Amino acid sequence: QVQLVESGGGSVQPGGSLRLSCAASGRLYSIDDMAWYRQAPGKQRELVAVDTSVGNVNYEDSVKGRFSVSRDNAKNTVYLQMNSLKPEDTAVYYCYGRLRDSRYGTAHGYWGQGTQVTVSD
Repeated sequence: QVQLVESGGGSVQPGGSLRLSCAASGRLYSIDDMAWYRQAPGKQRELVAVDTSVGNVNYEDSVKGRFSVSRDNAKNTVYLQMNSLKPEDTAVYYCYGRLRDSRYGTAHGYWGQGTQVTVSD
């Protein structure tokens, strides 16, 4: 069974940085698209960034220039580097990946368990 496990959340002061990790494990052939979402208290889950299998990355406007997505294919891990953090970035962050367990198999979507990011003085 494939699963996504997140790590790297925590508390940081405004202007600080954090790096979130999303590691895929189990019977895995490839990670197709990978997206990062976040959900602040009382708000709907919103898309933060999408990293497609062909290498295109798109960011939500409020994080452009501050957040960046990268992959380590050898480790089946995707990262979300968050710089210049603001209090409004406070949320639970989730990764969502479309993963494939064989070369010609169908990609299925999986969610990570979520990790809390808190930005405050």
